Amino acid sequence: MNVLETDRLLLRRLVADDATFILELLNDPAWLQFIGDFGVRTLADARNYILNGPVAMYARLGFGLYLVALKESGIPIGMCGLIKRDSLEDVDIGFAFLPKFRSQGYAYEAASAVLAYGQQTHGLKRIVAITSLDNQRSARLLEKLGLQFERQVQFAPDSQEQVRLFGINF
Repeated sequence: MNVLETDRLLLRRLVADDATFILELLNDPAWLQFIGDFGVRTLADARNYILNGPVAMYARLGFGLYLVALKESGIPIGMCGLIKRDSLEDVDIGFAFLPKFRSQGYAYEAASAVLAYGQQTHGLKRIVAITSLDNQRSARLLEKLGLQFERQVQFAPDSQEQVRLFGINF
């Protein structure tokens, strides 16, 4: 089910059949470094991640992380979408792309569409984003999208990890 379309991209809901792609993305070294190790090591783990994460969020909130694919070929290149985490007051935008699809403007294109979708379709008045302290590329992209650094926050109540919080008000 396509949710958004841009000049070069299609964003659609993830389904269990996307497990091979998710297994690759969640084990990319940049994902592991900047987002974390979710323990997804098998296709079954990847299917569980999809069903218990994005698919459950679609059912609960009407949005979630979407698969980003090239419009012309349908090749999956990344994920981008909206997430409601228990540890954050506001909905946040998240994105991750496979290495060979970085630095080509795809993340900006997808995230711009997702921000507009959150505001226009879901009536969100504010969207935030978090990055690890050392993820300069994502921080630059967030600023290019119009989000501004606000402060460092503790990622979760049971974690000592600090992350940078960015936000935009509509």
